[in-house]
Amino acid sequence: MQLNQLKDKPGATKKRMRVGRGAGSGKGKTAGRGYKGQKSRTGVSITGFEGGQMPIYRRLPKRGFNALNPSEFAVVNIGRIQQAVDAGRLDASKPVDGAALETAGLVRTRRDGVRLLASGELKAKIEITVDHASAGAQAAVEKAGGSVTIIAPSAVEVAKEGQREKTKAKVKAKADAKAKASGKKAEGDE
Repeated sequence: MQLNQLKDKPGATKKRMRVGRGAGSGKGKTAGRGYKGQKSRTGVSITGFEGGQMPIYRRLPKRGFNALNPSEFAVVNIGRIQQAVDAGRLDASKPVDGAALETAGLVRTRRDGVRLLASGELKAKIEITVDHASAGAQAAVEKAGGSVTIIAPSAVEVAKEGQREKTKAKVKAKADAKAKASGKKAEGDE
């Protein structure tokens, strides 16, 4: 077979319906667009427009927050680590870190670090160094006789955490001030 002989199997493609080509075609006259009006014309894009009524996306409040540069971790479950140890791809007697996990094929790329999660069962005694570990994963590794070392967070993460704490403190201070003010008003009314 040559490249110029490649074609789809019969029935894989369907010719587009040619509309507006006479009453006998079944899609003549209005070409399936109904009758007059903006939507029967070409070039119309009115998604989300509700005829001048305040649209739903403006009636509903904004909610939540999407970080501009969120941290993306490569996730590894302890069950997969055990499989790699059993298969001989990972040596449990040596310290395990992100590079060892990458070599063993447990993570493709380390991204912003490696996160250890508790899905599965671990029997091997390992010393693992990761950027983040869930409490369940830490407990499972320690139960098997191993240890989990968490790498100190980067300066950017520390700055982000500091910013979060400042914001929380400001919100708490505002709430306290509001509560105090409402308490004084109640006393003044008596």
